[in-house]
Amino acid sequence: MKKHIYHNLLLIGTVLLGGTMFAQTITGNVSDSNGAIPGVNIIVKNTSKGTVTDFDGNYAIDNVDPNAILVFSFLGYTTKEVSVNGKTVVDVVLVEDSQALDEVVLVGYSSRKKSTLTGAVSIVNMSDMEKTRVTNVTQALQGQIAGVQVTSSTGAPGDPVEVRIRGEGTIGNNNPLYVVDGIPSRDINFLNQADIKTITVLKDASAAAIYGSRASGGVVLITTKSGAIGKTSFDIEYWTGIHNAANLPKMLNAEQYMNTVEKAWNNSDRTGTNPYTADKGRSDFADTNWLDELFETGRSQNLQFTASGGSDKVQFLMSLGYYGQDGIVIFDNDKYKKINYRTNINADLTDRLKIGTNLQLSYATQDKLSSKGDAPGIIRHALIRPPVIPVYKDVNDPTYSERDPFTDLPFYLNNDRDNGGWESDKYEWSSNPIALAYFTDDVRKDFRTFGNVYAEYAFLKNKELKFRTNVGVDLSFIHNKTFGKNFGDDDGGGNATDQGLGRQNRPNNLNEERGEARTITFNNTLNYNKTINNKHDISALVGTEFISNYASSIGASRSRFDITDDTFRYLDYGGTGPVDLWNSGSASEWTLFSLFGSGSYVFDSKYMVTANLRADASSRFSEKNRWGYFPSISAGWKISDEDFLKDLTWLSNLKLRAGWGKLGNQEIDNYAYLTLISQTDGKVVVNRYGNEDLKWESSESTNIGVDMGFFNNKLAISAEYFVKNTSDILLPIGLPSIVGDVAPTIVNAGKVSNKGFELSVNYRNSDNEFKYGINANMGTLINKVEKLHPNVPNLIGQVTRTEVGQPLNAYYGYKMIGIYQTQAEIDSYLSGTLNPSVKPGDIKFDDINNDGIINSDDRKFLGSSIPDLTYGFSFSSSYKNFDFSFLFQGVEGVDRYNDGKQILDYDTRPFNYTTNILGAWDGAGSSNTIPRVAFEDNGSSKVSSIFVEDASYLRLKNVELGYNINSLKGIQNIRLYVSGQNLFTSTDYTGLDPESTDLMDRGTYPSSKSVLFGVNVKF
Repeated sequence: MKKHIYHNLLLIGTVLLGGTMFAQTITGNVSDSNGAIPGVNIIVKNTSKGTVTDFDGNYAIDNVDPNAILVFSFLGYTTKEVSVNGKTVVDVVLVEDSQALDEVVLVGYSSRKKSTLTGAVSIVNMSDMEKTRVTNVTQALQGQIAGVQVTSSTGAPGDPVEVRIRGEGTIGNNNPLYVVDGIPSRDINFLNQADIKTITVLKDASAAAIYGSRASGGVVLITTKSGAIGKTSFDIEYWTGIHNAANLPKMLNAEQYMNTVEKAWNNSDRTGTNPYTADKGRSDFADTNWLDELFETGRSQNLQFTASGGSDKVQFLMSLGYYGQDGIVIFDNDKYKKINYRTNINADLTDRLKIGTNLQLSYATQDKLSSKGDAPGIIRHALIRPPVIPVYKDVNDPTYSERDPFTDLPFYLNNDRDNGGWESDKYEWSSNPIALAYFTDDVRKDFRTFGNVYAEYAFLKNKELKFRTNVGVDLSFIHNKTFGKNFGDDDGGGNATDQGLGRQNRPNNLNEERGEARTITFNNTLNYNKTINNKHDISALVGTEFISNYASSIGASRSRFDITDDTFRYLDYGGTGPVDLWNSGSASEWTLFSLFGSGSYVFDSKYMVTANLRADASSRFSEKNRWGYFPSISAGWKISDEDFLKDLTWLSNLKLRAGWGKLGNQEIDNYAYLTLISQTDGKVVVNRYGNEDLKWESSESTNIGVDMGFFNNKLAISAEYFVKNTSDILLPIGLPSIVGDVAPTIVNAGKVSNKGFELSVNYRNSDNEFKYGINANMGTLINKVEKLHPNVPNLIGQVTRTEVGQPLNAYYGYKMIGIYQTQAEIDSYLSGTLNPSVKPGDIKFDDINNDGIINSDDRKFLGSSIPDLTYGFSFSSSYKNFDFSFLFQGVEGVDRYNDGKQILDYDTRPFNYTTNILGAWDGAGSSNTIPRVAFEDNGSSKVSSIFVEDASYLRLKNVELGYNINSLKGIQNIRLYVSGQNLFTSTDYTGLDPESTDLMDRGTYPSSKSVLFGVNVKF
């Protein structure tokens, strides 16, 4: 018995010792056609044991079974499995596939090989995008894709960004649909740029119809990064930057200003002594450059930490990011902060069942400053406030206080006009922009949870059929809190309760709003892919989707706070009188149920056809029009695989594509089809008559394209022409007054067309030590209104008019053709006008109908707010340990109404001027472009071509130089870099920034010129 025990122990020991003796260390090198590849993940299959290659592509793994299988994976290369077979040295050559036509591309609820795409699908080059260093992911798309225009609404930190894909097709919402990891959203500001793996843009209906009623503005598909097979790796990046205002106008100094307003008085019908002549040389005058006082050097910093890894069964990724920016306006009340956390887990429970989850949390805080000339107009007032007014009051001024040391009303002493204590009539009622910036307290907070859980199961012998179920949540909570602290001089206004208070925020007040929005998405798809005899590729998809949205908000305000310290800026501490209280609350909801399907057939990799159909039912429409149907079909022919072209070695790819489809737009107000009523004092009143015939806006598009590749696809060219017609556009129609005072009823009435040509050129050369890539793209656009309702022949804005035959929101007014030089010229030109009021030096407008009278009949269309051309050009390169890249982006054929110019150099009030006014008309022959300066209308009160300026620009969006250090033990790579943003702008626009989404530029917070310094460590 004892002998048997010894025998068993000896046998076990031998097995264990043998396992140890025969386990071995594997070394090797991983390379591609150009040399060693650092950072390749290597894992022993079915274990968590692994490593990564060093800078020279070398690796070593201890205790590897002689029969093990090694899995080699690296982004942009085909994953490769190699059997050890007892060897101790395993060298591997990976095949690059990032530029191959067989690259897999996300196209909706499924993916396709790039070589089989038949729609207008553009793939963002992530290596170029990663070097743009932006806070909003959509900004990184600028200049990257033909036909996609990205515009920052302002340069203020945290302000929104506008994306337009192939123009504007509707008077309403033109924003694209974003789909992040299969979950749709209208806003992706919560995303962290460092978390993004791929971005694909579906530009035409044949590609986007699978998203049906929400895709008329195009679709942007985004996948976030996941963990990779291999040992846990860490990535830490930090950068900090400085930001400064650029391209600021040159304003008059005090001496120039006094000479100008003196001349303006003399040029006007004023009586008595010129007050500005007497004021020259006053001891209490300052020489303030308000723009210099307002703008300071802004600061920013970004920290990103990522950890990822896993076995061939389970992969994980966790990232944490922080971004903070203090803007370029003084006093730190234009700050923006964002914290992101994301976790991702994917697990293969069996060889057929896969599950996974993505969870993103973000918390953003924006100190909101008036950034568009909107009240209180901080930047606008910095432009117009006269330079003779100092920033701060003299401490001996009787109105001075430590709480409010800023000047307000010009040279104000007391509220006594008759005794010379109030000089605002001479130097105008502008506000002190420095005081406005100091007292601004407007904080916007947004907490957002975005994520999904999915499961996927593969059926059939070769897993050709896959079922995927996906549940996503998009949950946000907002909290906006604004406190208006009373300040400024007492102008004698206000009600009896507030007598003696300053004129700004009189009385002090607090506004607070809290809200939540919740969107639940549940989609299920059944996807079939089969290749038969290496000739027939068949793909089919069917699915359902249910989306439910609920939003609610509650708001309240109080005024007349006795104590205004931060500690007491809460509703409970405000006044309780009936005029001090206000509150509100509301909620809304909508749902969308969808059925969709897609089919694709490819024969011999040469002939391909794809069809999509989606049916959507939206609660935003009445039952009779609830369902909308959105079909598409597209086809392709890969001519380069035909026998008659196969011998052309320089031609790698030639494919023709064509597609047609319909898209929808359900982005209208909830309950727009219903009649709204209210009750006042027991009386029921109709506020708006409903329209149960309301239906979808429909966008029909046709796309023809060609894809070409040369020299083993080093050079790739894509060109396409498209026509997109949007019909049944929703218009508000006002009813006759006899019906009563009711809001307009929404009807389907308009039609808008967009057509254009797009071209993309890419060249990549990695044959030598100096590697480089070039990406150039351009897109043209012709936008035209084709139809409006008979009762609404045009839509009139403040400076625009939307009319059949013209672009949406075209500028409309009088055309300036010169300056009247003499009275004789006036009398001759205005022959039909009795006693014309204009004078020599006034603006001469085009008399279109030649009746000798300038009136509304002489107005015309002056320009378009929609660009004719968008383009981008990027360059990236590397040489040994150095890398260098830059990106130019621009637009052409776009106009903007420069209201800031109108209020500066052409206003009838004594605001400040730019130095352009020094060239104003000052006698016959002196100027034919700038009218006389005057305190009376010289023609500048009219909406005219003077203020419609060409806002075309070319901007160096980004330039970056990096250096890699990869010789440190235990660290895979360290990259040091310096980056510049908006360092150069070429434009004829005279406003603060040609890049803006507003139709009127009232004084836009400009995009800043930035320099960033960063380090990225991987280990």
